[in-house]
Amino acid sequence: MKYTGRAWGAWESRMAHAKVAIIGDGNVGTALKQGLTRVGYEVQAIGKVPEKVREVARWGEIVVLAVPFVERENAVQEMGDAVAGKPLVDVTNALKAGEFASTPQRSGAEELQAMARGAKVVKAFNTAFAATMSTGQVHGERLTAFVAGDDKEAKQRVLRMAQDIGFDSLDSGPLRNARWIEALGYFHIQLGFNLGLGPSIGFRLVRKSP
Repeated sequence: MKYTGRAWGAWESRMAHAKVAIIGDGNVGTALKQGLTRVGYEVQAIGKVPEKVREVARWGEIVVLAVPFVERENAVQEMGDAVAGKPLVDVTNALKAGEFASTPQRSGAEELQAMARGAKVVKAFNTAFAATMSTGQVHGERLTAFVAGDDKEAKQRVLRMAQDIGFDSLDSGPLRNARWIEALGYFHIQLGFNLGLGPSIGFRLVRKSP
């Protein structure tokens, strides 16, 4: 969808005041809440309070899923139809028992879309550590937020959200490309923790400015 003139102004206003519901209040959920609140978004975050999850998800115009990979199905059940028609941002790392859980045939984000059929799943933010997620930057450099999804408007809203936080947001194609974004996220974890580079690292795609 392309916005021009008054339509663009109305969309900009709506985006600036988007209500974001974050399901998960661990390090990632907390960092995203800090970053989004700082730039003017209304944010509510909820942790392991099943009776409140649907209420918070219903309140949000954009829903961020920031729970452990193995808790996705439980979270989807708790949210129920509260995510219908909304962007559902999958920030999870595809990990089970510390091992990579995505495949070249199907990503965790595609699995999530099958679980939450009424939502518009967008993969984003999983290639940044919580330590850098509230600003989208590390050592004075903007990190790239790789954003993949099948719904164009939902993806555009998440691209804008990442840009507002401070990331260099990049349209990374359809949701099936989450297979490679999740692999990149796993490699990021390997570099940061298994190879000892620490959490103050990140990926930046060097490209010509649009």
